[in-house]
Amino acid sequence: MTGGMLYVLLNRYLSSDSEIIGYALDTLYNVISNDLEEEEQDDSEEENLPKQVDDLGSQFTEIFIKQQENVTLLLTLVEEFDFHVRWPGVKLLTSLLKQQGTQVQQIILVSPMGVSRLMDLLADSREVIRNDGVLLLQQLTKSNAAIQKIVAFENAFERLLDIITEEGNSDGGIVVEDCLLLLQNLLKNNNSNQNFFKEGSYIQRMKPWFEVGDDNCGWSAQKVTNLHLMLQLVRVLVSPTNPPGATSSCQKAMFHCGLLQQLCTILMATGVPADILTETINTVSEVIRGCQMNQDYFASVNAPSNPPRPAIVVLLMSMVNERQPFVLRCAVLYCFQCFLYKNQKGQGEIVSTLLPSTIDATGNSVSAGQLLCGGLFSTDSLSNWCAAVALAHALQENATLKEQLLRVQLATSIGNPPVSLLQQCTNILSQGSKVQTRVGLLMLLCTWLSNCSIAVTHFLHNPANIPFLTGQIAENLGEEEQLVQGLCALLLGISIYYNDNSLENYRKEKLKQLIEKRIGRENFIEKLGFISKHELYSRAAQKPQPSFSSPDHMMFDHEFTKLVKELEGVISKAIYKSSEEDKKEEEVKKTLEQHDNIVTHYKKVIREQDQELEELKQRINTLTSQNEQLQGTVTQQVSQIQQHKDQYNLLKVQLGKDTQHHNSHSDTFQMNGIQMEEVSKLKEELEEWKNKHELLQGQLREKDSVIEKLKTSQLEMGATEQSSQTSKSGGLELSNELQKELEMLRSQIQLQSAEISKLQIENQRLQIMNTTADPVLGDSGATAANNSELEGRLEQEIKELKSEVKALSEEKESLKQHLDSSSSTVAILQDEKSKLQQEVAESKKEQDDLLVLLADQDQKLSALKIKLKDLGVPVEDEDDIESGDQGDEDEDGDEEEQD
Repeated sequence: MTGGMLYVLLNRYLSSDSEIIGYALDTLYNVISNDLEEEEQDDSEEENLPKQVDDLGSQFTEIFIKQQENVTLLLTLVEEFDFHVRWPGVKLLTSLLKQQGTQVQQIILVSPMGVSRLMDLLADSREVIRNDGVLLLQQLTKSNAAIQKIVAFENAFERLLDIITEEGNSDGGIVVEDCLLLLQNLLKNNNSNQNFFKEGSYIQRMKPWFEVGDDNCGWSAQKVTNLHLMLQLVRVLVSPTNPPGATSSCQKAMFHCGLLQQLCTILMATGVPADILTETINTVSEVIRGCQMNQDYFASVNAPSNPPRPAIVVLLMSMVNERQPFVLRCAVLYCFQCFLYKNQKGQGEIVSTLLPSTIDATGNSVSAGQLLCGGLFSTDSLSNWCAAVALAHALQENATLKEQLLRVQLATSIGNPPVSLLQQCTNILSQGSKVQTRVGLLMLLCTWLSNCSIAVTHFLHNPANIPFLTGQIAENLGEEEQLVQGLCALLLGISIYYNDNSLENYRKEKLKQLIEKRIGRENFIEKLGFISKHELYSRAAQKPQPSFSSPDHMMFDHEFTKLVKELEGVISKAIYKSSEEDKKEEEVKKTLEQHDNIVTHYKKVIREQDQELEELKQRINTLTSQNEQLQGTVTQQVSQIQQHKDQYNLLKVQLGKDTQHHNSHSDTFQMNGIQMEEVSKLKEELEEWKNKHELLQGQLREKDSVIEKLKTSQLEMGATEQSSQTSKSGGLELSNELQKELEMLRSQIQLQSAEISKLQIENQRLQIMNTTADPVLGDSGATAANNSELEGRLEQEIKELKSEVKALSEEKESLKQHLDSSSSTVAILQDEKSKLQQEVAESKKEQDDLLVLLADQDQKLSALKIKLKDLGVPVEDEDDIESGDQGDEDEDGDEEEQD
């Protein structure tokens, strides 16, 4: 059946019989797909038969897609809701994508709404169609960034994450695996989709995937597969190959949503399968790589042991243990490298565990430095290499730690004096150990000595080191030893390039002469080139993660390949340079260092000034907010006082009514006695308030006098110099504002004092009313009731008066705060005055300079006039001009008088 016949057939029955269309689609699927043939083939058939079947299916696909209308029609059929049409259409389109993916992708891409129509499959309520739709989108999104973006912006992330949640996250079945594979297709090497995934807050929805229980035994194979794919999806978002900005933002999002904490929980859990543990270590490595916040958190993680140990120490114990799986040891090394990447704080903490002052003398705990030293001098060559590379990463781009590591002393055996770590490394190197061990030690020494002249001096101080290196380079050894020869040449070149000529016997020129005599320059450069030409060097340079097929291939570290690339050229040039060129280069280096120091100094000054400006801005904002708060407080207190006044007037009216019905003289006398005590207390408090108000008013008068003095001084300075008018006007405005604020405070104090006097008068009236109240006749029961009622109201009034006194005390505190703020304002004005006086002095100095310049010009003009007169040129003197002007003015004056 050709593509044209199919087109005619499907068009004919498109709107009439869905069952016939379904059969036709199934037939096409069976023709193009290889599944049936692969299931039915016998074991006795030839091995090349599957390949022939593949070719046959591919040929049928080419015939079908030759006419693009076939694919367009198939997209239309996939839109049909009828199960008998939609499902076989999905399977047929999936098979076409498997056979000729690129061509079918292009046809779908140019079809109107082609990709969007396929996205509807994820929303189908029938799980069979939905699941096959996921498989279809897997094939559709392979290696096509344009389709990946369209699918992502058609809300694919939301739908796929919903499916994963519905299926049970990591405990789900094959559907979860298919969804994860589709997510990887959409995100891997697609920066746009990665950013969209992060901005859509989908990283937060990944956290429940990694929630594991205490009992991690008996995981199913599907769960292991699902969790492995989930970890890989996290690594896609934080891969070192992504743009640094995108990686950093994803790393921060993973920390803030708790995803990193969840991964560290899996890392320290028991019973986790080995391959999941390895992939978790790799995932944590890339989540913390180059992110200071995540690295600090990882440093604080402790393993659930007794006593608790840092997670870094536990991982290093696995790395230097030769019984652990090779892939696990590689993962731990990668995790340690990522922890130290661009992390000077972490580097310092690791190196500090090696220094004599910080080593635990009790031996109760094992530190990271002790584990690295133990691995460095172990009998296992792989442990030697891993420990050497880990220690090299602790020194990466950190000259200070390179110098501190020179202080490390090791006790090699009982009775012998301790030797330095540098010396012990060179001793093991000269003993002829395994190639892997020597390569690791040479990489450590090259990293240690690069860009550290003090370390080079310590290395050259041992007289056995240079002869050993020259002997290794000069010999003609086999292919296995060529790598060691190249690294020895690199180490010798570093000793020349970073040599400060502090040792007379090992100056740059003498070392170059030694190379010329014993090795030859051309031979030295050739041996140096062995490193970059090695196959294992090229593999290590591709990506930061150490991935090796076997322990024997573990030779180079990714960061070390960068160092080789940087130093290979400069060392080759340094070998051919003369002593004069070296001197010139040193002078240029010194000049550049001086220039860098100057630039650094000015950057520091600018940074300090920026900090001062920020502090001043913050201070201004704080003062502004405080002023607004105080104004709000004053307004609130005014309203509260008004409320208290209203309440007091109401109580006064009620009390006047009650006093008219007093019956018992004795009870009234007792109540008056109680009220007299309260009134006397209130009088004392009112007297205290008066005294405090007088003190506050005196302080305000002093502040007024200071402000008036500042105001007059600023006005006088404003009359003497016009150039400083702007700053003075600002000071005057500030003082006026302060004056207004003080006037407001003064008026508020006066109002409060008036209110206090009113309260005092009212209290006196109450006292008089209570003392002059006449007994009224009546029965004893009514009298007692009235007395109790009056007593209750008086007690309530006394409580309210106390609350009013409390409010007045709070108001006093606010007034004190106002005074404090005004005093600070006066201090600011005084500082402003001193600045203005300095400006006036500077302006006077400038005027004197201008007068001197004018005098010089007058002298020059007079000299020029004399010369002109000598030459016979008529010149008018200034006195004549002035007399002429005066004469004209006199004539004008006479004319005016006549008029």
